[in-house]
Amino acid sequence: MKTKKMDIVYEDKDLIVINKPAHLLTISTDNEKEKTLFHQVMLYEKRKNKNNKVFIVHRLDKDTSGLVVFAKSEILKRKLQNNWEKTKRSYVAILNNHLPKERGTVKSYLKETKTLLVYSTNDKSGDLAITDYQEISHNKKYTLVKINLKTGRKNQIRVHMNDLGCPILGDKKYGGIKTDPLRRLCLYANYLEFINPLNNKKMVFQLEIPKEFLELIK
Repeated sequence: MKTKKMDIVYEDKDLIVINKPAHLLTISTDNEKEKTLFHQVMLYEKRKNKNNKVFIVHRLDKDTSGLVVFAKSEILKRKLQNNWEKTKRSYVAILNNHLPKERGTVKSYLKETKTLLVYSTNDKSGDLAITDYQEISHNKKYTLVKINLKTGRKNQIRVHMNDLGCPILGDKKYGGIKTDPLRRLCLYANYLEFINPLNNKKMVFQLEIPKEFLELIK
C-alpha cells in the first residue's frame, strides 16, 4: 500500500517528527481508521522493517497543522507523555479582528458539551487551561499572533482566542466565521522543545511561519 509523501522534519533511532498538513487526522476515530497521520507514519516504518513500530506522543486537531512527534518505542512514548506538560509548545495563528491588547494570558476551566463543543467556565471542576499570546503584526482585518501553551487541553487555543473576541480565521466551530480565504483553520504548531529522556538530549524544532499566513497579513 502506497503512502502519501510526508513532510519529515526530523528522524533518528528514537523518534520521528512530522509537519502535519491541515485536514488530516492525527489518529483514527470510530469513523476513520486509515486516512490519518499515524497510519502514514506506521506504513513508512513498516516499509523499512515489518517489525518496526511507532507510538503517538501527542496529537493536533484535524484542522490544525504543524509539528507532531512519534516515538519508536513504547518506553519513550510513556516517558515523553509523563513529562509533556514541561514541553515548550508554540503556535502561530491568524485571528479575525484585533486583540484587546498586544500580549496577555487567557486562563479558564474548560468543559465539553455532549456535542463535543469545548467552552470556558469559572467552574474549577473543569480542566484548567492557560494560554499566553503575543501579537506579531496586523492589518485592517486580521492579526498574526504567537501563542504559547501552558497547558494542553482539547481545542484550548481555539476556545481562548474566541473568548477574546478574535476567533481563528477559518474556525467554523469556534466563532462561526464565514470568511475562510485559505480554506483551512489558520493555526500552525511551529515550535517544540523537550528533552529526550533516553539520552537527555535537548530537542528543538522550529518551522517558519507559513507563506500563505504572511501574504494574508500584508
